[in-house]
Amino acid sequence: MSDKLPFPVEGRRSGKTKRSGGAPSGKEDIPISTVDSPSAVLELIYQLKIKDVMVTAVITAKKTDTLRHIQALMRENYITGIPITEGGVLLGIVSIDDIVTALDKGFIDNPAEQRMTRDVIVLEDDMPLSFAISYLNKYRYGRFPVVNKNKELVGIITSKDVIGSLLVEMNREVLRLEKINQKETGAVLSYSDMEFATVKYDFELAGRASTEIKKALKQRSIDPKIIRRVAIASYELEINQVVHSSGGSIRCTIQPDKVIIVAADTGPGIADVNLALQEGWSTANEWIRSLGFGAGMGLANTKRVSDEFSINSALGSGTTVRSVVFINSPKDEL
Repeated sequence: MSDKLPFPVEGRRSGKTKRSGGAPSGKEDIPISTVDSPSAVLELIYQLKIKDVMVTAVITAKKTDTLRHIQALMRENYITGIPITEGGVLLGIVSIDDIVTALDKGFIDNPAEQRMTRDVIVLEDDMPLSFAISYLNKYRYGRFPVVNKNKELVGIITSKDVIGSLLVEMNREVLRLEKINQKETGAVLSYSDMEFATVKYDFELAGRASTEIKKALKQRSIDPKIIRRVAIASYELEINQVVHSSGGSIRCTIQPDKVIIVAADTGPGIADVNLALQEGWSTANEWIRSLGFGAGMGLANTKRVSDEFSINSALGSGTTVRSVVFINSPKDEL
């Protein structure tokens, strides 16, 4: 059997049928980064959810269906993989490779449950779109199944879906900005203090703090290079809390000459801070790594874009990270 193959399916979004046929492309990264893309793209990446982008109608088969029946479904619908579901829950997948093997070895009339791949990489519909981009770049598959919190199959997402949706949303954003009065956008706003709570493994709200911070900076007509650095710092610290901590807060203070980000969590703390600051060092488990995170770059990236950086941590007592970016900083952008 094949191992961990995402699948192409026929889907529908906004009432229109969409087919995704052929073998997964997976040869090139999607040309979008969750770190160094333009600030307008980054904002959309963190704001949109996978459910806003995915296609929803999926052709499925039952675990009792034979591989011959599934082969016919593939041929009729010009697709190369069929998800196997029961009561809407994703059980596994039968790919075109499984069908070829079945034909060669003579078990094409076996039921799907005997030959399907069960260990399928999936996304959840409430995850930020940044997760889908990380998956597409990490695994280099053309598409991924999407499930809800009840593990029910609810859609599929492809690189074309991501790029197309971002183009539509960027066009809307351009139209919105064109309608804003230049005097209002150029006005200097007063000192501001914002605070956001984070919850362990709550990926649905991940990215909210960095999105709101960027909006506040854009309203003050801050240099886009400065906004990008603050966005990277706030996003990395926010994701670190969601992935590694027991929950905490992200506080942003905007002053006339600088932006201060303070990330404080309630545990479990870092045993060796110097080691944690090294690029590539991480304590992330396999599940977190499968989501495209846990590369050990969060604190390193935050320190790199900061003009001032400090971290205090103790086992059992939590961690506090302070990142300062000067608004008129001469420091290179990245």
